[in-house]
Amino acid sequence: MDFMLEEELIDLMTFCLQNPESPEVKEKKDRITEIGKELFDDGGIDALENFFFVLKNRITEEIKKDPTPFRSLWNGLSEKWNY
Repeated sequence: MDFMLEEELIDLMTFCLQNPESPEVKEKKDRITEIGKELFDDGGIDALENFFFVLKNRITEEIKKDPTPFRSLWNGLSEKWNY
């Protein structure tokens, strides 16, 4: 399951970074938020940190864009996650 969620997050974030004006961005960001909740429910703050580390490295290497602004989509899941 984790691998599938990782790939989906990479696809979603990559799309949003490459197409910031697309009308689909809101829907994709909503899905990123949903996946974050699933990850948090399954593994807590550690799961979010681990996933985002991998996502940032892959996206930065593949498309040379920084996905860090998407971290804030997971705000509110925990007091410890506040970006």
